[in-house]
Amino acid sequence: MGGDHSYNWFLAFVVVVMMISATIDYKAVASKSSGENSEAQALIKSGWWSIDNTSTGNMSDSPCTWHGVTCNKAGSITEIILPYDYKRIGYQLRDFNFSPFPSLVKFDANGKGLVGIVPPQIGALSKLSSLDLSCNKLTGELPSSLANLTNLVYLSLSSNEFYGNIPPALGQLSNLAYLYLGYNHLTGTIPPTLFHLKKLSHLDICAYVHIGGLPSETGNLTSLVYLEGASNQIDGSIPVEIGKLTNLASFYLPHNKIVGSIPPEVGNLKILYALHLEFNHITGIIPSTLFYLTNLIYLDLSWNQISCSLPPEIGEMKYLTALDLSNNQIYGTIPLELRNLTHLDTLNLSSNQLQGEIPRLLGSLSLLVMLDLSNNMLTGNIPSGVDSWFAIKSIICNLSHNNLSGTIPHFVEQLRDVDLSYNTLEGRLSDNLVSKFPSSRFVSNKNLCGNAAYLPPCLESPVVTKKEKHRTKAYIITATFWFACFLIGVVVVLIFHRTKTVKQVEAELIESNHGDVLRIWNYDGNIAYKDIIQSTEDFDIRYCIGTGGYGSVYRAQLPSGKIVALKKLHRLEGENPTYDKSFRNEAHMLSQIRHRNIVKLFGFCLHKRCMFLIYEYMERGSLFCVLRYETEAVELDWTKRVNLIKGIANALSYLHHDCKPPIIHRDVSSNNILLNSKLDATLSDFGTARFLELDSSNHTIMAGTYGYIAPELACTMVATEKSDVYSFGVVVLETLFGKHPVDFISSLSSKSTEHQQTKLIDLLDERLPTYFNHLVARDVVLAVTLALVCLHPKPKSRPTMQYVVQQFLVPKPGLRMPLHTVNVQQLISLAYAISQ
Repeated sequence: MGGDHSYNWFLAFVVVVMMISATIDYKAVASKSSGENSEAQALIKSGWWSIDNTSTGNMSDSPCTWHGVTCNKAGSITEIILPYDYKRIGYQLRDFNFSPFPSLVKFDANGKGLVGIVPPQIGALSKLSSLDLSCNKLTGELPSSLANLTNLVYLSLSSNEFYGNIPPALGQLSNLAYLYLGYNHLTGTIPPTLFHLKKLSHLDICAYVHIGGLPSETGNLTSLVYLEGASNQIDGSIPVEIGKLTNLASFYLPHNKIVGSIPPEVGNLKILYALHLEFNHITGIIPSTLFYLTNLIYLDLSWNQISCSLPPEIGEMKYLTALDLSNNQIYGTIPLELRNLTHLDTLNLSSNQLQGEIPRLLGSLSLLVMLDLSNNMLTGNIPSGVDSWFAIKSIICNLSHNNLSGTIPHFVEQLRDVDLSYNTLEGRLSDNLVSKFPSSRFVSNKNLCGNAAYLPPCLESPVVTKKEKHRTKAYIITATFWFACFLIGVVVVLIFHRTKTVKQVEAELIESNHGDVLRIWNYDGNIAYKDIIQSTEDFDIRYCIGTGGYGSVYRAQLPSGKIVALKKLHRLEGENPTYDKSFRNEAHMLSQIRHRNIVKLFGFCLHKRCMFLIYEYMERGSLFCVLRYETEAVELDWTKRVNLIKGIANALSYLHHDCKPPIIHRDVSSNNILLNSKLDATLSDFGTARFLELDSSNHTIMAGTYGYIAPELACTMVATEKSDVYSFGVVVLETLFGKHPVDFISSLSSKSTEHQQTKLIDLLDERLPTYFNHLVARDVVLAVTLALVCLHPKPKSRPTMQYVVQQFLVPKPGLRMPLHTVNVQQLISLAYAISQ
């Protein structure tokens, strides 16, 4: 009985343990199920997810299978990337319930059309390490609850409409490495707490962020690599503590109100490669320590009030490719040490007080493609020792408004552009120069002569006897006297006309011939001037449809009913030689080329008071904007996207292979591809385009849009047609993916092979239906494959644009395998075979 009693107790114990275990397991399962259910319900209630956003079209599936949702092994959501839904543009972020996501580490709502405020409840995401709300229309003040996100490493709030102060509580985000606040309407000062972020490596407060001055505490950000604060109202001086930022590689503070001098401590920034302080109020001298920053590639101190002689130490910056010290008060002579800067692509010392002769030894700068020494007090001849500058026929050379004398060297005829006006040059101006360049390039050189209306004829001296020489000499003196009187009369008349008021000149322009605008205008642009002014009400802001880097675009309806687009150079930028040259370059390029996929230039006005270009009006704007806004992106279906890609390929093939000499665009991007009402594409913005010289190195300053620039340009600075091919590859993927493929391209260059099993269909724009007919699927696969070849890191392995066009033309069978089975590895293998 005792044994039975013990056995009964044992059975009772086992039963109780099993009941407790079952209860615990049930509660665990119930808890897990409840967690998953609450997360799913929050996603559903947000209204952002629908049946189309799930993997199977069944909302009852686990949210871990939905597009843009990633879960951990326990089934809890760790990443949310808001999907595109063109029906939900104007979505309020405050409608999203953040509390059911205890494991969330990434929330990405970049460019999803969000409006309204950021709700304080976002602070409940205690494990969040990455928060991206950039490129929306969010407004209001930044919530202080962001300080609760103490695990944040990446925070991007740029390109919104936030106002108010930067919350001091952001200084509690001790793990923050990337902080992007630019392109908002923030005011006040940078809170001191922000300078306690020891891990901060990237700080962007660019444009419209009025944050006062840079305090001395800036020196506490010792991990800072990138500091961007352009186009703000930053005032005060640069603190000496800036010298503590020894990891700083890029320092951008152009277009601000910085005063005082550049502190010598800037010489401590040994790894700095870009220093941009242009368009400020900086005074004093350039510290010699700055010129020992031997890693500098770009140095721009233009448009300040720097007053000093150009020190010889400048020759130490041997890797410098672009040097711009224009529009300051720099005096003295051009130092011979400039000859050591053998990588220089751009040298701009214009609008200073430089004297003396142009050093002959500067001829060693054989890579120079832009030289501007205008508006100084330089004297002497153009030295023959600088012939090597002109070996590169695409060089732009401005030596105007000096006191240069002597004859014009013969090699000037080979230049792309030259300005020698307002000097004291003499001798015959060759017929080649007269025909190649406008009169404005040589005016006000009183001793020049030649076969042009604006020049006196050259007087030929015949062979005569000694006796006749004295008689002829007397005749010449007399003739010269009367001719001089005549010239003085002409000059007086010209001066009289030049002193007319602007209104008088405009009245004359208005009274001029108002012929059809659909032709290239004459140089002064006095055709249809009245129509342009009246149709835009003198360029009233109501007609402005966009603003670019150096100009605004206006919509104008002419009396004939035709609608055109006008790109007008800003008045301030019009005084900047670089922008002026880009504007003229675009007019020059587009006036010589015609192609159905290149924007049509109808006319231009290059008058000093009013510079604008007239284009064919493209109703749908840029490809970038169409892809960004869901309603328009959905209208751009797969067939239209493939046709768009083919059109841009045709345009580039025409530039590279049908133009003589070939033309490289140098800024192929979705922003520079414009769409008409039928969503047909044209390539635009030729401000940085240049002719490709097959017998030169084609070294160039860095041009283009970040994210589209070929990798070799950062190292070699050699621009070829293969640079355009790379940019085209980026645009192809952006068109098909619906967004910039930066992450995908990065994965291609990494050693990781995880991306290779990614399905192509998972990379394509999820806003469009994923069913394809076999012909469209074939073209999409072909386009992605060709894009991969175009993105090859070695320029020589990239195809020509002619080859790309041919591949689209060669008849091919439809895709023989389901599109959803095609992965990246298969396309990479095919691309590799093509590149061999």
